Amino acid sequence: MNRTFAAGLVLGLAAVTSACAPTVVRNRAAIEKLPNACQDQTVEIYFESDSSVVTPEAEAVLKGAADMARGCTVDSVRVIGLADAVGAAGANQALSEARARTTTISLAKVGFTAPKFEVAAAGDAGALTPDGQARPLRRRADVVVELSPAK
Repeated sequence: MNRTFAAGLVLGLAAVTSACAPTVVRNRAAIEKLPNACQDQTVEIYFESDSSVVTPEAEAVLKGAADMARGCTVDSVRVIGLADAVGAAGANQALSEARARTTTISLAKVGFTAPKFEVAAAGDAGALTPDGQARPLRRRADVVVELSPAK
């Protein structure tokens, strides 16, 4: 291969690959849409079967909710513990209470401030469909955060 041909080949390849190069966007707002500030939010965290231990993944979800609430006034936080239909109703009620309690503790650990936490437990109520089938994904706690702009 002669040098002229090789140089031409290299320049040609460079021209072709440069056409495929990604476009650099210098304006972050053009590629990122931030959520509206201080809007109410609901998050769900999930638990292992027969457990009320907040997992690292669930703690990350709660931390994300706390980060989204930063700079806002937290009007209220409602935590509702749930359980699936497996096991006795009394045990499921106790488990959902424990899930609500550990979720509230984790909310405080990740920096959530609220005038007060409203805590409730539903046990396995609502865990069955009208035809008697167990609803999946009931091993969770729902966290409802009501926010308003900081005053």
